[in-house]
Amino acid sequence: MADYLQLRNEVELQLEQQQQQQQDESKKKKMKRGNTRLASLDVFRGLSVFLMIFVDYAGAILPSISHSPWNGVHLADFVMPFFLFIVGVSLALVYKNVQNKVKATYKAVIRATQLFLLGIFLQGGYFHGITSLTFGVDMESIRWLGILQRIALGYVIAALCEIWLPCRTRLEITTSEKYYMNWCVILALCIIHSGLLYGLYVSDWEFRLPYSAYSMLSPHDSHIVYMVKCAVRGDLGPACNAAGMIDRYILGVDHLYKKPVYRNLKECSSSGYSHVSGSQPPWCFAPFDPEGILSSLTAAVTCIIGLHYGHVLVQIEDHKSRLYHWLLCSFSLFGLGLLLTYAGIPLNKSLYSISYMLLTSASAGITFCSIYVLVDIYGYKHLTFVLEWMGIHSLGIFVLVSSNLAVLAIHGFYWKSPDSNIVSLFI
Repeated sequence: MADYLQLRNEVELQLEQQQQQQQDESKKKKMKRGNTRLASLDVFRGLSVFLMIFVDYAGAILPSISHSPWNGVHLADFVMPFFLFIVGVSLALVYKNVQNKVKATYKAVIRATQLFLLGIFLQGGYFHGITSLTFGVDMESIRWLGILQRIALGYVIAALCEIWLPCRTRLEITTSEKYYMNWCVILALCIIHSGLLYGLYVSDWEFRLPYSAYSMLSPHDSHIVYMVKCAVRGDLGPACNAAGMIDRYILGVDHLYKKPVYRNLKECSSSGYSHVSGSQPPWCFAPFDPEGILSSLTAAVTCIIGLHYGHVLVQIEDHKSRLYHWLLCSFSLFGLGLLLTYAGIPLNKSLYSISYMLLTSASAGITFCSIYVLVDIYGYKHLTFVLEWMGIHSLGIFVLVSSNLAVLAIHGFYWKSPDSNIVSLFI
C-alpha cells in the first residue's frame, strides 16, 4: 500500500512538472511573439509612405489624385488618416502591459514633443523649397502646425487613453467593456468638434498678404489689408468656418499655412499669387491651416479607433476572429460615414469632418485587413518586402524624401551657377 501511494505521488509530481514546463514554454512563446514586429503593420506604414510620396510628386500631373480643393476625397486625402490609424494600432502593442503609468506617460509626452518640434523644423518655413538654396524663417510668420505635429497630438491623446483609461479591475472582461472609456473619449471629441464647428459665430476678419524675399508678392501688396465678410454661424466654406477662426485667434493668421489647397477651387482658379484682383474673393489668398487646432480633435479620434484594432490584435489570437471583429467595425464605421454624408455633413479633409473621419478610418481598417491576410496569414512577404522596409524606416524617409531634404542636398551641388544643377533638369 505504501509503495502504491509513493508511486502515485511521483506520477502526480511528474504531471505537475510537465504542466509547469508547458506553461513556461507558452509564456516564452507569447513573449517572443510580443517582441516580434507585425509585418502587416510595417507594410501598411510603408504603403502610406509610398502613397504620400506618389501623390506629392504626381499630384501636379494628375490633379485627380491630389488633395481635394475642399469637399470630397481624392487619393491624397487618405494618407493622413492611414498614418493616424497606424499610430493607434502601434500604441496598443507598445502599451499592452503598462507597469508604471507615470513613467509611461512621461515617455509618451517626450516622444510626442520630439515629433512636434521636428515637424516645426521641417514644415515651419525654415526651408524655402526645392528651387531655393536659402533657409531661415521669421519667427513672426513661422508655421506652428503641420503633418508631424498632427501625428504628435494624436499620438499623445491616444497614448494617454491607452495608459490611463482601460478598466483592469476584473479578470474576465471583454474588449469592449475593458476599453469602453476610449469610446466615451471618441464621443466627447466628436461632440466638442461639432459643437464648435457649427456653434461658433464667425465675424468679419481681415488679413495682409505675406511678403518675403522669396515670394512673388510686391512690397506694396503686403501693406494692403483685405477684408473677408462673414458674420455667420455654422458655415463650412473656406472663408467663414469656425476652424479657421479658432486658428486665427489662437495661433495668429501669420502662423498658418500660406498656400491652402482651396486655391484650386473654381472661384480662385484664375487667381495668381502676385495680387488680389477684383474677380476673385479675397479669401482665396488668405492663409488657412488644414492641420489646425479644431480638426486635430477628430484626427485624434482616428488614432483611438486604431487603438481598438490593436486591442483585438493583442487579445485575440485566432486569425478568423480578428478579421471578424476588424471587418465588422470597419463596415459599421463606413456605413455610418456614408449616412452622415447623405445627411449633409460633407467629406472634408481640411475641416476633418466627422463623416470624413469615419469613412477614412473605415478605409484604413479595410486596407489593414487586406494586408494582414496577404502578409501575416498567407505569408506573401516577398511581394511586399520593399514596403515593409519603407515602413520600418518611415520617419527617415519622410524627413529625407517627403520633406525634400534629400532633393535640397542634391540641389546644393551645381556647375558655375546655382541654376545649373541636376534638380533643375527635372523641375
